[in-house]
Amino acid sequence: QVQLVESGGGLVQAGGSLRLSCVFSGRAFSSYGMAWFRQAPGNEREFVATISSPGAVYYADSVKGRFTIARDNAKNTVYLQMNNLKPEDTAVYSCVAVHSLFAITSIPSDYAAWGQGTQVTVSA
Repeated sequence: QVQLVESGGGLVQAGGSLRLSCVFSGRAFSSYGMAWFRQAPGNEREFVATISSPGAVYYADSVKGRFTIARDNAKNTVYLQMNNLKPEDTAVYSCVAVHSLFAITSIPSDYAAWGQGTQVTVSA
């Protein structure tokens, strides 16, 4: 069974940066596509970014040019580098996985494994 553990969240001022990490275990990491979603209180779950096993990436328009998703298959870890953070980026960020080499999808139901999430708070 896949397990995902996120870290790196915290409180940052607008314009600042954070790097989230997600450690994957339980299966062969290189066989999975990975992504980040976020959810703010009272809002729907929102797609942020995804990366396939070979490294193809896709971003939500709201974060394009500010966030970068990357993966290290040797460390079974996916990262989300977040720069120029804005108050509207405040949310719980969750790492997710799909058992597919080439999937690039922003649909939550396509992802079978979800982490517990890490809180990101951006102050104005």
